[in-house]
Amino acid sequence: MSKYTTDHRISLQEAINMTTLYRANRPSNFLVCETFDLASIQSLINHPQADFFRIYYGMKKDGTVHAILVVADSNGNDLLPSESNTLETDDGNEILEDSIRCPNTCPPESPLNQP
Repeated sequence: MSKYTTDHRISLQEAINMTTLYRANRPSNFLVCETFDLASIQSLINHPQADFFRIYYGMKKDGTVHAILVVADSNGNDLLPSESNTLETDDGNEILEDSIRCPNTCPPESPLNQP
């Protein structure tokens, strides 16, 4: 069994408590949520060596924080494109960012994003 294997599920109430506390304390340059196109996520996780889905956090020069999505192999190694790879060339490894960001474009209200 991998050192990363765990049951990641939480209850709706725990998620509500966590997102409510986060919104009450979030720094101004942090988002409420980020939304990614499902086809992009599926392309990422369908990598034949992918055993894990990982989220890094990065910051652009303007101070905005962004989720950076990658997959990792069974040893926990990130499956990354080569440094010479461009978006026009495809070596089978991808990194996702450029989400739909809230605030600005927010999803409909739910228990996880109530004002």
